[in-house]
Parts: sequence; C-alpha cells; structure tokens
Amino acid sequence: MICSDIAVFRRIVVFGTVSNTASGRTSVNFNSHYVKLNVGGCLFNTAKSTLVKLDNMLRAMFSGRMDLETDSEGWILIDRCGKHFGTILNFLRDGTVALPESARELAELYCEAKYYLISELMELCENALNRHANPDAICKVIFITSEKECQQLIQAHPKPAVKILMNRNNNKFSYTPTSDDNLLKNLEMFDRLSLRFSSRILFIKDVIGTNEICCWTFYGHGKKFAEICCTSIVYATDKKHTKVEFPENRIYEEFLNTLLYENPQQPDPELMQATSQRGAGLQRSTAAVSDDEEIESKQQTAQAEAASGPGPSRSSSSLALGRFRKSNSASNSNNNL
Repeated sequence: MICSDIAVFRRIVVFGTVSNTASGRTSVNFNSHYVKLNVGGCLFNTAKSTLVKLDNMLRAMFSGRMDLETDSEGWILIDRCGKHFGTILNFLRDGTVALPESARELAELYCEAKYYLISELMELCENALNRHANPDAICKVIFITSEKECQQLIQAHPKPAVKILMNRNNNKFSYTPTSDDNLLKNLEMFDRLSLRFSSRILFIKDVIGTNEICCWTFYGHGKKFAEICCTSIVYATDKKHTKVEFPENRIYEEFLNTLLYENPQQPDPELMQATSQRGAGLQRSTAAVSDDEEIESKQQTAQAEAASGPGPSRSSSSLALGRFRKSNSASNSNNNL
C-alpha cells in the first residue's frame, strides 16, 4: 500500500510541476548539498542526501522533479507540524531513533511518519504503541540497603520518587491500640500507589532505616521536597507509648505534587512555592500541637500523683460525683411523672 502511494505521488509530482510554478512557487537550487526547511514554523538545516536516502515522500519532493514553495529568506516551506520532524531527520540519518515514552507522542510521530511514507519508522511506532496498549503486568519496588545507595539511585533516575520507611525495630515503647492498624494502612497505600503508578514514579522501600518507624519521603529532580513522619510519642499516666498515624489526605496531596516533577523542566514556581509554604505551616502546627499535648499530659500526670493518698483519688471522687448527679436527675424525672 505504501509503495503504491509513493508511485501515485510521483505521478502527481511529474504532472503537477507546471501548475505549481504557475501558482507562484519558486524553484529551488537542488545542486546545493544542504537545504533549509521551514516545517510548520520550525527551522531545520540538513543535508540533501539525508532526505533522499530512503524511498519516501521526501525523496520525491527533493529529487528535483518538482518546484517547492519558499519564503522570502529561501526556506523551503512544508505545511506540517515540526514537533517531531527532528526525530524523523535523525531516523533518516542512521536508521535508529529514540522513540518518545508517551503514547500520545508516539501516535503523533506515527502520523508524521505515515504522511511522509516512511514505512520503517511507522513499523517502529506501531510496535511501541502495541506495547503501550498491552503493558507488562510488572510492578517494580526497589529495596535499598543504605542511605548512600538511595541518594545515588534517586539522583541518577529521571523519574520522581516516593520512598517509604517501615521499620518496627526502632520502637522503644509499646504501641497505642490503633498503631498496628495504621502501620498496615500506610503499607497498603504504598502498595496500591506502586501498582498504579510504577511506570511513572520510582517507588523505594526502606526497611533498614534507623531514625523512624514509618515515614514517607517524596523526591523530584533528584532532591527531596516533602516528608511525612507518621509516628510520635504520647504520654500516659504510667509510661510512654508510640503512636502511628495514617495521614491519608496529606499523603495523596504530596503524591500529586510528585507527579508535577515528571516534566524534565521545573514545575510552576508559584504552585511549588505555595505548596512549600503550606507544608511548612502544617509542620509547624503539628509540632505545636504535639508540644501542647506533651505539656498537658505531664500536668495531668503530676495532678494525679499529688491527689493520690489514703483516701479516694480526685478522679474517683469526680466519678462518684458524676454518678450521684445522674441518679438525682433520674429520681427527679420519676417524681415529676
């Protein structure tokens, strides 16, 4: 089908030379080794031998059998989008090309290759599009063995990264009743995100960290931009406890910010500045609340110890008083009835 299209195009070129000249198109000097192309506003300088190397529409256009339209500066005009024309030139030069990873850009490149009747490039694009349509059922999560290895991996990898630290060996105190469930919820969310976005984001699991028990870290362009620590120490009347939380909304929010770093260029500065200020405000407010809770817990513990003695404690007296008031209110309601 492609060969017949080329043959038809050649017949059109041969019989259309006079009409093109009559319509105001100027002749091009094909004796020059290099040609200047204006493809949809994108300018390209390339050797004529590159354009005529393979049997396609470009060979027919630059074989000297037709007049091509030029602008006032002598650039040959081609009425196509120039976004992928550089990729097409690279393929014509040596027969190999680095295809884009995006399925949308692959489809765009396929359309351009089809227009220029480059069958070899069309086949490469078709194979890549088929792989996108039927992705491998593989989810890759990297386990790291050292912090140095983690930093080298993140800086060398082009994708943004999400790391979760999960290490229960760091715990010095007993857990609160909901901590075990929240640990599992954090781990399950990490697994769900890795299954869904492993092709776009690098997922790292740290099981040897020595500083935290459960912590999320988000990286973009090789640098850390956000961190969520899910553990804290709470004070009870008898001893300290380790509390593990599941800040689901904040994890989703920072994960969406991570997707902004897929673009090799920097994300929108105003958006990232607003995100950083919001994150700093949340960290300050969380730290302030933790300090207030710690002070309040210590004060309550001191009051309970001061009130303990041979008689009933203050908390027991308050409980008895509450029961007394409740019984009085119940008896009064019965008398009214």
